[in-house]
Amino acid sequence: MVKGNTIDELKSEYTRRKDSIEAQLGEFRKIRESADDRKIFEELAYCILTSAVGPRVGLRSLEAIRDILLEGTAEETESRLKGIHKYPEKAYYIVHTREYLKKEFGFDLRGLVDSFHDPEERRDFFALNKDIKGLGYTQASHFLRNIGFGGYAILDKNVIKSLYDLGIIDSPKPPSTGKKYKEIENRMKSLAGELGTGLDELDMLLWSLKTGRIPV
Repeated sequence: MVKGNTIDELKSEYTRRKDSIEAQLGEFRKIRESADDRKIFEELAYCILTSAVGPRVGLRSLEAIRDILLEGTAEETESRLKGIHKYPEKAYYIVHTREYLKKEFGFDLRGLVDSFHDPEERRDFFALNKDIKGLGYTQASHFLRNIGFGGYAILDKNVIKSLYDLGIIDSPKPPSTGKKYKEIENRMKSLAGELGTGLDELDMLLWSLKTGRIPV
């Protein structure tokens, strides 16, 4: 249980950011309604690229490869990423994932993401699948949130640090297992209940407290 004064402070911070948070979540929901397979894969590639370097580098990297994203070789993609991304070899993650999705699902990404009736199964598919490279639970949650599937915590370093500072968790280190990830996520759901918000709103609030920005 979080102390009452802390809850009040969080509510005040949420009130200040509420319009921006709701607007961004609305944009994600629009993607779910209208995105084609290419757009969904762009979001997947963006989340692969964002891991370990943050959204700004992820966006610049995606822009650098957008025109070859669906057909470019790993070597071509890596060449585009050099000088922009700290790990240009992530090109191999993107191309391997793309070719796997083409072979196994005919690149019907809309059909794939909509085929899961259980939210946990949907995330586990992307987080644990050895042929979807470079995600894990954090970026799988990020990907699904960005294409309009709510209810997942995105436990990157900023959210983890916020939770640690609030006393919700006892370590500022990211969770090392799926079980620990879900334990922290459940604590966030309890906190969201105390605040009277959804998990998505709380996640974005905690991220913005550390960065001064609304996540994308």
